[in-house]
Amino acid sequence: MHARFRCEVSTTDESLVAAWHGLLERHALLQSGLERALKEHDLGVSEYEVLERLATDDSDQRRMQELGAALHLSQSALSRAVGRLEDAGLAVRGMCPHDRRGVYVCITDAGRDRWEAARPAHRAALAEVLAGAGAGPA
Repeated sequence: MHARFRCEVSTTDESLVAAWHGLLERHALLQSGLERALKEHDLGVSEYEVLERLATDDSDQRRMQELGAALHLSQSALSRAVGRLEDAGLAVRGMCPHDRRGVYVCITDAGRDRWEAARPAHRAALAEVLAGAGAGPA
């Protein structure tokens, strides 16, 4: 019975695993580079991403559910990030006027200012790491 589940690694499998490991390495490099760059602006990566989505959105508010989906954050991770932004006066939450079950979040003027101040450091960190991201695994 155990012979049926014997694992044979092919070159295709090895290539997939190598590509996966390369992707994980680039992600870790990018995440740590962004964390360092944003620290001087007193922002975490998730907080910056929330501010960026809010600052560049056509509307002055965004539903939390839509924001979480756009950022690939769980509801609890997004709630914590928005809570930190609220505590810093960079965003506010409120009830959705069209659906009382929905919660929306808005960027404040201070939030927009912080995002604009942090944007050059964010872009420089992206450029630094992504410039070294060639076609193959690292």
